[in-house]
Amino acid sequence: MMYDVVVVGGGHAGCEAASSAAKMGSSVLLVTMNLQTIAQMSCNPAMGGVAKGQILREIDALGGLSGIITDNTAIQFRMLNRSKGPAMWSPRVQSDRMRFAEQWRLALEQIVNLDFLQASVEGLDVTNNKVSGVFLSNGNRISCKTVVLTSGTFLNGVMHIGENKTHGGRSSESSSKGITKCLELLGFESGRMKTGTPPRLDGRSLNYSAFEEQKGDEFPGKFSFTETQPLTKQRSCWVAHTSDEVHNVLRKGFDRSPLFNGAIESAGPRYCPSIEDKINRFSDKESHQMFIEPEGWKTVEVYVNGFSTSLPEEIQEEALRKVSGFENAKFFRPGYAVEYDYFPPTQLKHSLETKLVAGLFFAGQINGTTGYEEAACQGLMAGINAHKVNQEEDPLILTRSQAYIGVLIDDLITKGTDEPYRMFTSRAEFRLTLRQDNADMRLTRIGRELGLIYDQQWERFEKKCEDIEKANQWIVSKKATPGVYNSFLEKKLSAPLKQQGPLTSLVLRPNISLKELLIQEPEGLIQMSEEVWEQVEINLKYAGYIEKELERVEKVKRLESLRIPTGFSFNSIKALSIESRDRLTKIEPTTLGQASRVAGVSPADIQVLLVHLGR
Repeated sequence: MMYDVVVVGGGHAGCEAASSAAKMGSSVLLVTMNLQTIAQMSCNPAMGGVAKGQILREIDALGGLSGIITDNTAIQFRMLNRSKGPAMWSPRVQSDRMRFAEQWRLALEQIVNLDFLQASVEGLDVTNNKVSGVFLSNGNRISCKTVVLTSGTFLNGVMHIGENKTHGGRSSESSSKGITKCLELLGFESGRMKTGTPPRLDGRSLNYSAFEEQKGDEFPGKFSFTETQPLTKQRSCWVAHTSDEVHNVLRKGFDRSPLFNGAIESAGPRYCPSIEDKINRFSDKESHQMFIEPEGWKTVEVYVNGFSTSLPEEIQEEALRKVSGFENAKFFRPGYAVEYDYFPPTQLKHSLETKLVAGLFFAGQINGTTGYEEAACQGLMAGINAHKVNQEEDPLILTRSQAYIGVLIDDLITKGTDEPYRMFTSRAEFRLTLRQDNADMRLTRIGRELGLIYDQQWERFEKKCEDIEKANQWIVSKKATPGVYNSFLEKKLSAPLKQQGPLTSLVLRPNISLKELLIQEPEGLIQMSEEVWEQVEINLKYAGYIEKELERVEKVKRLESLRIPTGFSFNSIKALSIESRDRLTKIEPTTLGQASRVAGVSPADIQVLLVHLGR
């Protein structure tokens, strides 16, 4: 059978890639080494977080499934950074690990033209720089038009616990061999990266009275813009702290640590370091936070967030039992580090198709990223564009001003990465307009055009747009009178009204919320959902800042609209610095905007390019 798309790997990237391509109409085969571990949460049992929550909502707005499955398997919801402005608000969910994987498997099985195969892919069939199939480890060949590689940490994966090394990409699972060599023979450059995970413990063996409880939000939200239901009950997480005594025990194992004895040479995640790396780099700190996170509604297994380690097993156990509350801790399994192959993402187009081989797409950790959400959004985009390539349509490319997904892909393609890439709000220059609350307003129309937003979700979106417009018109027409509002303003220590004025002027006051004002409204209050009022309030309070940001977006768009012809010779322009010529030739930017973001390219270089492009 000839498939339109073969997706290699069943992790978060692979699941989104397979579902998006299949829902758009492609015949898809999902090949994974173990069908029982589809969408496995290899590390922490959580989705979202700072900037990651924004990505997850964007996936949902485009028609991906991660948000829906996250809502349906959540055990706790928290909106992070509420004390800051709305650009920083980031939803995070604690998930039921087993149910999450089960829900993904069942959701994928509902897609009619999506097939599954448990097998290991060892190579690609490439003819005239175009992929035409994949080779399995048993010697069989599967024909296809496009391939999406989402190999996670499995390409030549090696796991480390102290001085012990085993081949594998995840605990008790073998590594994938052959693909790296095949890609290198085709001319691709590869590298190595490292990530790690903490021990899993029996929650019944811990003394929770020694920990600080961390509850979910009193009024929990949700990720999906569909009809998923918010939580009515939640499980708590818990906070503990290490100590000098714990650190001293850990130091005893440094001579056998693969991080320090040379066994691991590759770069690990800068913003999620192992516990031994933390106490080595921050030796002045007497303690570090640890988060005890339940793995589900019913299981007793807990995840010790903040204690990722590859130290010898006996050192892990001795050190953890020195933490208050962990004295009698029972281990389910130790922490470990894993090294794996990746391919620098500067070898890709913005569509995530490789520059060397037509029809071949990379998504997820193969591109040097870390995190479920970063992987899932790449998988979604790769699946969409694999389908569009087969239909001979232009690819979907989100810009930096449209989505965090656009920021992530542009960073990877333009700047590359030599350490596991993690998304932060600080990476987005337009984060005030790229908020988690308005992801649907930014991207749902695109999802609808792709055929990934079905009628029910589209009708819900259209109603929300109408309600926001109606609520805006209503509040702009309302007047605030001293007799109605001054007693409230006095309680808020805010200046009283001297005369009647627009109600919106009170919304702009920093210590007053729209919700509080609506309670004061004596009559004529229109009934709208909380998410509608939230949109109205943010748009009113930050109107001036949003307007300035949109002006900057327009300036950037002008550079993005200036195309660089395919095959343009940067080396022929002697007015460019040698470094700029080398970097531009390697990256092959397609617009002046992209060229301006290439590391080492100066504003003066862009002016030179403008002249040579006749602008």
